[in-house]
Amino acid sequence: MTEFLHSYPFLYYSIIIAFSILITSLAIPSILHVARARHLYDDLGHFRKQHDHGIPRLGGVAIFVSFTITSLLFSMTDQSLPINYLLTACIILFAMGLKDDLSGVNSRTKFIIQFLVAAILVLFGNIRLSSMYGVFGIYDLPYWPSVALSVLTIILVVNAFNLIDGIDGLAATTGILVNGSFAGMFIYMGQYELAAVSLAMVGAIFGFLKFNITPAKIFMGDTGSLLIGLISVVMAVKFIELNKISSVKTPEFFSAPALAVAVLIGPIFDTVRIFILRISNGVSPFTADRNHIHHRMLRLGFTHLQTTLILAGLNVLCILLVMYFKGYGNSVLIGLILFVCLVFNWVVTFFVRSKERENLALRNLFV
Repeated sequence: MTEFLHSYPFLYYSIIIAFSILITSLAIPSILHVARARHLYDDLGHFRKQHDHGIPRLGGVAIFVSFTITSLLFSMTDQSLPINYLLTACIILFAMGLKDDLSGVNSRTKFIIQFLVAAILVLFGNIRLSSMYGVFGIYDLPYWPSVALSVLTIILVVNAFNLIDGIDGLAATTGILVNGSFAGMFIYMGQYELAAVSLAMVGAIFGFLKFNITPAKIFMGDTGSLLIGLISVVMAVKFIELNKISSVKTPEFFSAPALAVAVLIGPIFDTVRIFILRISNGVSPFTADRNHIHHRMLRLGFTHLQTTLILAGLNVLCILLVMYFKGYGNSVLIGLILFVCLVFNWVVTFFVRSKERENLALRNLFV
């Protein structure tokens, strides 16, 4: 496998994507048939739902099967990624997501399972952030603070992908953009196994996306969104650590933490924003509402596809800005990303207020 990769890298990666697309594409029609026969539909009565007819939410099953089979077939055991611990974590999260999609799981149980998954990856797989890389003036971290930061980061990103799965195509498009970006950077760095894992996820989501674009025939559900979030954050942590500056190695990508944040900024910004708003309003951060950025853009009259493309464009803009200004350091670049997202949110807020008040006035910028 390794010799084939070095001889025909483009063909190797193309086969990974094509194979994972094929598996998902073949699996989803069977899942749709079973879901219809057993009446396994989304909850139409929930106030957050955007559709007026039953749609199965088991697309994540196909994504999981495709990703797992492709990763096992094409993985190379070169110690760059502990694939055994990664797949163990994926299976545990898949089982919880499947139960949630079929009958529901309370938020406390979800958190405990996510904590267990993160602990397996960090403590046994040693997939962790060993430094703050100068953010807040902090550099190398002792072991246990490093573990705590890594566990919290994994839980945050996993939940972030779950929370953006609110309209057709958004979570899937974001997952393709995120893992495609990391795959490209891993290929440039010569990290072949990591690139293969990222591309296996890209292909699995691509196969699903054609069934999820409006009008959606199937949703990915928690099974899919949690899995995509898990793989995305693992790739982010590995990317940051492999570009750590040391006396014996010059990194391929400077300001890698800021670049990883830029890649993941879509789900991260929306999640942090919505948590802050809920807490400031005196409600639980896990209370469902329709105040996500994608919901607010739908209120402005954008379609699901238009909203997805605009938010993906914002994500790409943040990535390009960090790559262009890479010499400014992580703190400055993360601040720049945050500024761009805040301005975008401010503009959306202005137009939402103006539409609700039927008055395009400057005061709508502030109150």
